[in-house]
Amino acid sequence: MLAALREALEELDIGTHHTVSEHRALLAERLAAISPGDINRVIFGVSGGEVVDAAIKLARGHTGRPGIVSAEGAYHGHTGFALPAGHQQYSKLFEPLVPGYTHVPFGDLAALDAAVDESTAAVLFETIPATLGIVLPPDDFYAGVRHICDERGAVMMMDEVQTGLGRCGAYWGIDTYGVVPDVMITAKGLSGGVYPISAVLFSDSMNQFWHDNPFIHISTFGGPEPGCRVAMKVLDILEDPAFLRHIDEMAGVFSTGFAELASGHADVVVEARQRGLFMGLKMANEMCGPLMTVAGFENGIFTVYANNDTSVSQIIPPLVIERPEAEHVLESLDRMLTWVESKLE
Repeated sequence: MLAALREALEELDIGTHHTVSEHRALLAERLAAISPGDINRVIFGVSGGEVVDAAIKLARGHTGRPGIVSAEGAYHGHTGFALPAGHQQYSKLFEPLVPGYTHVPFGDLAALDAAVDESTAAVLFETIPATLGIVLPPDDFYAGVRHICDERGAVMMMDEVQTGLGRCGAYWGIDTYGVVPDVMITAKGLSGGVYPISAVLFSDSMNQFWHDNPFIHISTFGGPEPGCRVAMKVLDILEDPAFLRHIDEMAGVFSTGFAELASGHADVVVEARQRGLFMGLKMANEMCGPLMTVAGFENGIFTVYANNDTSVSQIIPPLVIERPEAEHVLESLDRMLTWVESKLE
């Protein structure tokens, strides 16, 4: 990835939204190829929040409706349209906010069914909400979301900023639930942490709005051409079958290790939450997450607690982690949990 960036910088600047870009086109083609259903359109940005904004604008423009339904305790970014979709702790200080937002408990189909109506433009969920505590939805949840959206004419949007690009053991986290959304949002791992780039991927059926309004959303630095080169290299790695097999193997190492940790620290560990290498430890009370972060400083492990459920420590290792490193993490977690137990006595 670094070599791809160095080479690109000798040839390219960031590009411009006024002209055709070979590199954005090639990356968009690759992203479309690994996306489910008829998701084959791409708009690029720089940050996750920026493309969440673009996705919400697209949903409102496409449907002619204002309503956005998202999860209580969610996080989708700090920008204008993204901000009200998340938890109020991020948005309250900036009121009045963009109107039209409704929040429902994550994973609750009955609540979603009651909230979505003829004024709803889109339903927006993180496939697995990290800030809420790596909460895994019921297995049939997204099939139900798809049905409700189809029945009410709403757009189904998945925030795959953290769960996409191999993290859950598939190209996209939503792939593991066997459901095809209308829109997916990706960022963070799209350039392997080397160059800022993000994208909103959407169904061909929604493209008419952008076609009719070609300058309704632009981004000066969106889809920077050196970043496109890096992202192409990321997709080369992702599409190698050995890479996803490796993620599955490492997920198995952690799954076994988490079971041992839960058995050995039954007074602290409530449950292990895991989808591929997107993982969290749910613990006994809200002090456990911050204490685990402190313990990690002493054990060479950087782990943050979920901001909207501080009883959960997020365990999100690099996808290239090897077995000895995974075993080292698990050994360190064992010591960390022992220290947390001593502080809770």
